[in-house]
Amino acid sequence: MKQFLIIPTLLTLLLASCTKNFETINTDPNRVNTISPGTLLNPILYEVSSFNMRKSDDFTFGLMQDMLPFPSTSGGVHRYDITETAGNSTWTTYYRWLTNVKEMYTASVQQKDPNYQAIALTLNAMIYANLTDCFGDIPMEEATKGDEGIFRPKFTTQQKVYEKIIADLDSANNLYMTTRTMIHGTDILYANNVTSWKRFTNSLQMRILLRLSKRNEMGTLTKLKTIIDNPTKYPVFSSNDQAAIVKLSGVTPFVSPWGRAIDFTTFRAAGIFFTDKLNDFNDPRRARLLTQARNKISNANIGYMGIPSGYAGSDNQFDYIPSNMNIALVTAPMNIVLMNYSEVELIKAEIEFRNSNTSAAKVAYENGVKASIQEMGIVMPADYFTNTKASYNGTLERIMLQKYFALFFTDFQQWFEYRRTGFPVMPKTAGMLNNQIMPVRYRYPPAVQSTNTTNYNLAVSAMGGDNINIKVWWEK
Repeated sequence: MKQFLIIPTLLTLLLASCTKNFETINTDPNRVNTISPGTLLNPILYEVSSFNMRKSDDFTFGLMQDMLPFPSTSGGVHRYDITETAGNSTWTTYYRWLTNVKEMYTASVQQKDPNYQAIALTLNAMIYANLTDCFGDIPMEEATKGDEGIFRPKFTTQQKVYEKIIADLDSANNLYMTTRTMIHGTDILYANNVTSWKRFTNSLQMRILLRLSKRNEMGTLTKLKTIIDNPTKYPVFSSNDQAAIVKLSGVTPFVSPWGRAIDFTTFRAAGIFFTDKLNDFNDPRRARLLTQARNKISNANIGYMGIPSGYAGSDNQFDYIPSNMNIALVTAPMNIVLMNYSEVELIKAEIEFRNSNTSAAKVAYENGVKASIQEMGIVMPADYFTNTKASYNGTLERIMLQKYFALFFTDFQQWFEYRRTGFPVMPKTAGMLNNQIMPVRYRYPPAVQSTNTTNYNLAVSAMGGDNINIKVWWEK
């Protein structure tokens, strides 16, 4: 019996010795146990900026008459033919990367790194602003909480979304420590320059505050003036080299969002509104943005000529081969704009216009136009503003027409600003659907309708419906 008792005793001792230091012995010393916020930054910047650029191309361009499919016998975004699923990728992509931004923020708090915390708040605000401007009320307070078992998040009103992101940008501005070095890799936007990130945060807040210009109760125009008048506390972009522009080298993993650059120009044509206005300005940006139209018979260049967006009838009605976009725009090395310096100056121009400060509005307007031209590596023509069609004429319409070109290829911003101001005034054509009314939002994705039905119904009831003509809160 004693022999049988010895075996279990030995086994017990052996097991105890094996498990005593189990976690220490089986921990990989080369594996990082806590993620660094810096390692999350570049993937977020690259993927979000790339997606934004693609949405400019396949959605904003059509709505805002920059470019359209050609030939195009029927349908298409340029004819305001917006499908129920048009917003699917925007919803899923933004929420996917918001989860990563949340993880970045959590890691920065845990590691007591205020700079990455501020950057996470900035990126969170940028993405949520685009998301709510595309849809209206959206999940926010309960969003990205699948790890907490919340799979059917409640929707947050657009007003509360804006209140939150404005407060977050204020917090971010106060969090930055310009004397503290960013570590864990070099970011592809600012190469770890904390001061540059701080300028982006405040410049982005200018965009977001201006979006609420119709909501007088928010007091955002007054706050905008405070930012403009206090550059020490609220530094913003003051030159093109400070702008939020992601530069893609073309070297993996930072390759062009277009696997084949030729796809960008295949079966495409520039919109005639886009080309005609640039021609009115005798604008030097034309050669950077467009190819020249050609004679169908001789194939000779005949200048910059587009075709009407939403045109009716046959593709053969045009007796020329229209201008196309320049393939160099999507050929790496290339730039993706998150926010440029020109936008900041044109925001200032509008604020000064609204305050009836004509001379300051003119200065900011000219600074904005000049910045947009120089951003493309073009020398500003000395006589540009002697052209009465390009000079400041004391109207919001003139500011917004130039802002339309300054926002070219900047995610959905042309569309958002048109919805806010009604400018630039673009032609309507017989082939346009939706009673020739510019759509003002995406419909919620069908998956949201079917899997989060109760909260979806509550949101739709509060907004007044779920169709492309339901104005969001800041438009009313």
